[in-house]
Amino acid sequence: MEGVRVGTENLDKIFNPKRIAVIGASDKEGSVGARLIRNLVGVGYTGVVYPVNPFRPTVQGITAYPSVTKIPWQIDLAIIATPAHTVPQIVEECGKAGVAGAIIISAGFRETGKEGEVLENQILELKNKYSMRIIGPNSLGIMRPKIKLNATFANKTAMPGRIAFISQSAALCASVLDWAAEANIGFSAVVSTGSMIDVDLGDLIDYFGNDVQTRSIILYIECVTDARKFMSASRGFARAKPIVVVKAGRFPESAEATVSHIGALCGEDVIYDAAFRRAGIVRVEAINDLFSCAEALAMQSNPKGPNLTIITNAGGPSIIATDCLIARGGRLSKLSNET
Repeated sequence: MEGVRVGTENLDKIFNPKRIAVIGASDKEGSVGARLIRNLVGVGYTGVVYPVNPFRPTVQGITAYPSVTKIPWQIDLAIIATPAHTVPQIVEECGKAGVAGAIIISAGFRETGKEGEVLENQILELKNKYSMRIIGPNSLGIMRPKIKLNATFANKTAMPGRIAFISQSAALCASVLDWAAEANIGFSAVVSTGSMIDVDLGDLIDYFGNDVQTRSIILYIECVTDARKFMSASRGFARAKPIVVVKAGRFPESAEATVSHIGALCGEDVIYDAAFRRAGIVRVEAINDLFSCAEALAMQSNPKGPNLTIITNAGGPSIIATDCLIARGGRLSKLSNET
């Protein structure tokens, strides 16, 4: 890290943990708890993993503990994969045990209605009480390939690279991991934000903007929950590290789907477009464009203005390229006779 900012200290415990507790760890084949343990220990993570399961003395051959409070070492990160109604109590136990950060994999919170919203509010109160940082709920988890950390239940493990990928969709995150493995694309980090009860897009841009392993940041987003924080973080880093986004929910019909997906209402797409331009964020339409755009921008210094010269050996492609440039706010350079 290049000087950790206030408010991101506990994020470092999440993204560079030395000891991890998996609450809901399991031997059951195909379960989330089993995949989490297998991914953590199976790719060479050098930290220590502690399964937590009150009904088993061991999980996948590793000594298990009935509660995070019974682990005799300080835990940096707790990964919670238990039914929603149990999560507030588990967060309380994590707080009492001095756990700095948690990832809540569990679903069943505000996106399900009032009962889930009550559970979420309880978690928020406990988070504030114990000064924890929480990713999720509804999260696939996180990856930090350089330290061989795969704290997800995904089928693929990301390769090391210089791109931080942040996604509000767990399913899309898993699909991108599959595609990236085939395309030989690596990451400095992969983060499935889930419903962003606490850690949000602004926090993550701030963190990876300071991360020396990250050269560019790519985002799949449906909704920004704290616009001021998001804009501040993006403006602070977009000139030094390209930030590229795919924003879903462009039309009223698709925007309504975000309510059931992440439990949040989102503003009009034209507002997002203006905000992205103001913050220096590049918006693209397709997922594969995220990677090509991020790589291209990261390999050269940022342009000083919107003017661009297009060099091509054919007329048709030059017209298409010009259309794309103008549609995205660019301008063709006016060349002098000397040029």
